Amino acid sequence: MAIITRTDIDAMEKLYRINLINSCSGYKSANLIATASEDGFTNVAVFSSVTHLGSNPPLLGFVTRPAVVPRNTYENIRNTGMYTINHIHQQITQDAHHTSAKYPKEVSEFDQTSLETEYKDGFAAPYVKGCHVQIGMRYLSEYKIEENDTILIVGKIEHLHINDTILENDGFINLAKAETATINGLDGYAVPNQQTRYPYQRPK
Repeated sequence: MAIITRTDIDAMEKLYRINLINSCSGYKSANLIATASEDGFTNVAVFSSVTHLGSNPPLLGFVTRPAVVPRNTYENIRNTGMYTINHIHQQITQDAHHTSAKYPKEVSEFDQTSLETEYKDGFAAPYVKGCHVQIGMRYLSEYKIEENDTILIVGKIEHLHINDTILENDGFINLAKAETATINGLDGYAVPNQQTRYPYQRPK
C-alpha cells in the first residue's frame, strides 16, 4: 500500500496532486446545475459537490470555486435566486463533462452539446431535458470557506421531478435503475449496476 505524507503532497506535480486529492474522498454525486441569467442567457455546468443537508426543510448544498474570475452559475444564482439540479445518467456523461469547459456568459453550454433545456411549472430556471431526477432549487444562503475561498451554496428544494419507474413505494429513488452516474476524481464517470438496501438499524 502506498504511503503518502503531507510533505509528499505539497511536493507533487500540480495535475497529479489534483487528481489524487479529488479521488481520495471516494465517489461523488454527478449533477448538472442549470441557470438562466437576468437577461436570458442559459448556463449549465457539471458539479460533483452536491450534498444532502437536511430533509425538513429539504435542503441541498454545493460548493463553487472562488469567485475571483467570472462564475456564470454562481452569478446567475445570486442574481435570480433560482437554479435546477439534474442527475447525470449514463447516456449523457460525455456532454455533461463538456460543460466543464469555460465558455463566456453569452455562449450557452446547451448550444455546445446535445443537452436541451426544459421549462416546467413556471419555474424560472431551466431543467435538463431527459434527466430522470430534476430538482428545482431556491437560493437561501452562502458560506465562504476561509481555508480556500470556496463558497458553500445552500438552497431549498421547491420542485422534484422524478421518473415514475425509479420512485419506489417507500420514497426511495432507485438510482441504479436510472443509470445515474457518479464521478471519480475530476473526469472519471461510473454507473452503479446493483445496490443493497438494509433496514433501519437499532442497537442489538
